[in-house]
Parts: sequence; C-alpha cells; structure tokens
Amino acid sequence: MPAIRARRLFDGRELLGERVVHVEDGRIAAVADRGVADLDLGDVTLLPGLIDCHVHLVFDAGVDPVAGLAGATDEELLDRMRDAAAATLAAGVTTVRDLGDRNFLALRLARKLSVTEGPEILAAGPPITTTKGHCWFLGGEADGVDGVRAAVRERARRGTHVVKMMVTGGEMTPGTHSHLRQYGLAELRAAVEEAHAHGLPIAAHAHAGAGIADALAAGFDTIEHCSFLTEDSAEPDPAIIARLAASDVIVSVTAGMVPSDQPPPPGIARRIPGILQSLRALYAAGVPFVIGSDAGIGPIKPHGVLPHGPAMLVGLGYAPLDTLRAVTSQAARACRVADRKGSIMAGFDADLLAVEGDPLADVTALLRPVAVFRMGRRVR
Repeated sequence: MPAIRARRLFDGRELLGERVVHVEDGRIAAVADRGVADLDLGDVTLLPGLIDCHVHLVFDAGVDPVAGLAGATDEELLDRMRDAAAATLAAGVTTVRDLGDRNFLALRLARKLSVTEGPEILAAGPPITTTKGHCWFLGGEADGVDGVRAAVRERARRGTHVVKMMVTGGEMTPGTHSHLRQYGLAELRAAVEEAHAHGLPIAAHAHAGAGIADALAAGFDTIEHCSFLTEDSAEPDPAIIARLAASDVIVSVTAGMVPSDQPPPPGIARRIPGILQSLRALYAAGVPFVIGSDAGIGPIKPHGVLPHGPAMLVGLGYAPLDTLRAVTSQAARACRVADRKGSIMAGFDADLLAVEGDPLADVTALLRPVAVFRMGRRVR
C-alpha cells in the first residue's frame, strides 16, 4: 500500500501538520499523523487535486477561439481537447466541469481518457441558448418552454453530468449582449424543473443583474460569472446579492488569468473596475462561491490556469483559506462529487496535489506544483 508523507496537509477544509496518506486501488485508504512512508515529499503541502468548475476544453485559448473551432473537424477538436486535458492535469487540476462544447465532445473525451491522461471531466455538452444566442455555434439552440425541456431531456439521455443554460448574452458572440437576458422566467423554470427531474444540476451563465435575479428565482444550482454587467460598466446590486447570500445557490466566480500582450476586448476593459467591485461585494456579503477559470476562451485563459484564480481573489481581499476551499471541497459540492473528491480522507479518490511551502501563507504556492496524483498514480 503506497504511503505519501508531506510536511503539511490541507484536507479540503483546514491546514494540518505532517501527515502520511495511504493509497490503495486509486483511493485514500487512511490518513495518519505518523508512520512509514514510501514517498516522502519533504517541505510541501499536500492538497486535494484542484477542481475547476468552469472550463471549455473545446476552445484553444487563441486570439479567436471561435474561428479556431469553426474550421476543425470533431476528430481534430478531440485531439486538441486531449492536449488541453493533459495541460490541465499537469497544473494540478484533477477534476473539471466542462460547461460548453460542440457535439458533446467533452463527454466523448471523458469516456476515452485514462486517469493519467487528464482530469475527470464532468460535461454539460452544448450550452442551451436561444436561436443565434450566445454560443449558438456550439449547437445548443432551443426556444420556448417545450424547446428547452426537450434540450434538457436530450442531455440527460446522452449522460451529461450537468446542464448549462445561457441566461444572458455573452461577449464572444456577435449579436448578443452580456447585459441583456435571453430567456424569460418561464423557460428558465422549465429547464430547472426538467434538469432536477432527471437528477441533474443546472448552471446559469448570467452576467446582467436582471439575469442573475432570474436565475436565482428559477432555482439554478450555480450561477456562473455573476458579474453584474451593464451596457457600459458593472454595478453590483446589493438587494440581489443579499438574496444570493440567503439562498442555497453557489456562485462560480470567474478568476484566474496569465499575463498576456493581448489586451482584453474594449467592452470588457472598461467594465473591469466594476467587475472587481462586484467580486468584492459578493464576498463581503458571504455569498458561497467556487472558482471557474473559463479556461480556453482567450490567451489569458490557457488550459490549466485555475491555480492563478485564488491569488487573484486574495488580491481583492478574499481570505486564502476560503479560496483554497473554493477549489477543493466547496467546488466538489458544487459539482456534486463531494462524496469522493475535494477532500483528503479515507474512501475518497486519491487525486492529490503537492505544492512548495504553505499556500495559506502564500497562495501563489499553487503555481509551484511538486507532484500531482490522479487516482493514486503520479502524473507529475
């Protein structure tokens, strides 16, 4: 039975002292505070493998990911997605929730990948959107109550792990607008009802305050972005934020980027101060949150970018402990895998990340992985 020793252990909730983690058949068999270890990693912190709650493996993180998608066959895209999955795993991200692909390719990839080739993929398939709505080119167009119900049923039939719905428009689709709603409340409630009837969680892409309020009223399980975008800025709404804090919904905040010579689109650049204000307001109100990187959508969002997210939020005033929980145990809860991922405890999958030093003292330690294990097998 392999045993791994680390100077510190973050179990998904708290930072502990030296521990020895025993692994058997891909799962954690025991966690002990002493004992003989087969592998002593030294002065590191051992954490649960990170969980990215919002990625797009089908996008190539290029300057124009939509154009890169349009000219590729499904088989070519699967090859790219396999590379994206490998890069993600190498960064210490052992589980991802893919919230938008073409032709259910992420679901196909999830079934093909071995545990050493990439993270576990929880796939949504093409996001449900209006005709010519945000990301319509991925193939998820559906209109009206009957249309969205049928779209949800198709995803359930295909075996997706989650449903994604575009409540508002977005920035990468000409003709749609992030500050405007795409669906009425009747369609949103129908989608939620149908998803829950099939035992599936449902995630809302929602930027505008009105869209966020509708997603909350309709009963979505997670709200992605939640940036309170207006036509020219971003303005957090205290009343909506208070309702979020009082609800069971989990907000998936978009955080994590790498330096790039490519400037953000002008529409986003002028809204950045307001977006940061919204992130601060959500945290100050105690809204439960996880981190979704949105990896793949541009040069600042390469696959594997999630470890940059906690540092970004700590820079905005978030406590390091809360950001670590947001990419481990809280993320596992949001993704409905908290019975086997996001914590280091007996019976859980042996998805593990070792980083230099103490991430509570310096959260950028997540950017310095020493070892990565997927189902007990060392992949880095």
